Amino acid sequence: MNFAAAVTERTRELSTRLCVGLDPRRDAYHDFGGLRQHTLDVLEAAAPYAACVKPQLAFFEALGLGGFTLLEEVCASARTLGLPIILDAKRGDIGSTAEAYAQGWLSGPHAGDALTVNPFLGFETLTPFVEAARQNGGAIFVLVKTSNPGQADLQGGGVSEKVAAEITRLNEQEGGEYGSVGAVVGATHPHDLARFRELMPCALLLLPGLGAQGAAAADLAPAFMPDGTGALASASRAVQYARELDVTASREAAQRLRDELNAALGK
Repeated sequence: MNFAAAVTERTRELSTRLCVGLDPRRDAYHDFGGLRQHTLDVLEAAAPYAACVKPQLAFFEALGLGGFTLLEEVCASARTLGLPIILDAKRGDIGSTAEAYAQGWLSGPHAGDALTVNPFLGFETLTPFVEAARQNGGAIFVLVKTSNPGQADLQGGGVSEKVAAEITRLNEQEGGEYGSVGAVVGATHPHDLARFRELMPCALLLLPGLGAQGAAAADLAPAFMPDGTGALASASRAVQYARELDVTASREAAQRLRDELNAALGK
């Protein structure tokens, strides 16, 4: 079963649209051992309420070799828990470098089932990532309209719509309910969600910004299909650091966010 089918099946079976982000921030812990254990504990505690997990690669990279070892542990634990994995790396480059990124992050023990990808070097740079995702039963999530306020500097003026059209073109090459090419559309832009849902009917939408960035579950219904599938709302700090390093608070936050998303959809 490929990523799109697996995450959609989990959404239906567990009635959850929540993507739990993991951001192991070095300055939040006394030592690496505490960081490692807390990150793994949060993953396990939040898993019953999550459709997928999204490790933010930057925080693992900042930890050096130990961070990559931890990433492999996180991926192994997520697979044991039945959680599809989106690596949030926003990779994008040309030629053989893009091929190397695609190989490194869409196959192997530290790889995810899906990867966030930056298209702003040109659509040709997406090809190695699309090919690797398809070969490995994975997916990519292409940046369309990101959650940060400064996105308007480059993503306005019809640019986001042009990227959305390319995503739809790529997904039309496949069968299935949802294609292997998803889209990142910030949950912080609720008034744009219906338009992007319409522009990309066969794409999974990843909606970052729930919680700490200010987005509210109640505003996200337009991103979803009528049956409540088709989108994943992502919360990171709001779960992992819901109340400092209290794992019980993280579990409760994941449950609450899942329930808020379900309420917004009448599920």
